[in-house]
Amino acid sequence: MEYSVQLTFREQWLDERLKFNDFGGRLKYLTLTEANRVWMPDLFFANEKEGHTHNIIMPNVYIRIFPYGSVLYSIRISLTLSCPMNLKLYPLDRQTCSLRMASYGWTTADLVFLWKEGDPVQVVKNLHLPRFTLEKFLTDYCNSKTNTGEYSCLKVDLLFKREFSYYLIQIYIPCCMLVIVSWVSFWLDQGAVPARVSLGVTTLLTMATQTSGINASLPPVSYTKAIDVWTGVCLTFVFGALLEFALVNYASRSDMHRENMKKQRRQCELEHAAALDATSDLIETESNAT
Repeated sequence: MEYSVQLTFREQWLDERLKFNDFGGRLKYLTLTEANRVWMPDLFFANEKEGHTHNIIMPNVYIRIFPYGSVLYSIRISLTLSCPMNLKLYPLDRQTCSLRMASYGWTTADLVFLWKEGDPVQVVKNLHLPRFTLEKFLTDYCNSKTNTGEYSCLKVDLLFKREFSYYLIQIYIPCCMLVIVSWVSFWLDQGAVPARVSLGVTTLLTMATQTSGINASLPPVSYTKAIDVWTGVCLTFVFGALLEFALVNYASRSDMHRENMKKQRRQCELEHAAALDATSDLIETESNAT
């Protein structure tokens, strides 16, 4: 699971070797466009999967050197970052995706990253995501210790809330309609076997296709999701409607067979009684004749 982001990344540090005369405040800063001309922190994005810089029309990067030796580095980049998600409550879930920035080779004894005081992370006001809402974001530190030492790390946690309206229209309402359609067979005549079977099998296959389409758009996970419970219950209702017809049809045919057997038995008893009566009348007639 991953997400993509386009950002303007800025970092600032102090390099006293780059101090210069500002000529009484007339020279505010010097601007460079080649990052290899000055020393830079070896920062990298720890959870990056792929990324690239922007070079249209000119490279979107600059370096400003201030008179007291402060260096401001700014660059526009696009990143694809990994974001492990817990989908147990999908699609009623909230996800936290992180952006981690760490030093690759310099330990905390040589280099320490600090968040800028005030407002270190700025998000555009007209941010629009098709299926999520960015509720809030938090800044924190995530220093890591390895066999080679402790490395400074910064992170931004982005809390996303999934928009439910899309799934209500695309999943929940169609599933409810399929279940209601499967119940239509309850009002059909029990003798209308082709109509009831066709309706039950069609709704069952459609529900199965709907479930497969939902799972196809999600990564395979080893646990049950909330949407799995919903589709499973709907599939159970649809299958129950088809099973109900089978049971009713079997019970109806059993009752008809039982009634037919009773009628045949009653007919045999009547015929047997009639035969006995005819035999007794014949015997009486012969005795009278003698």
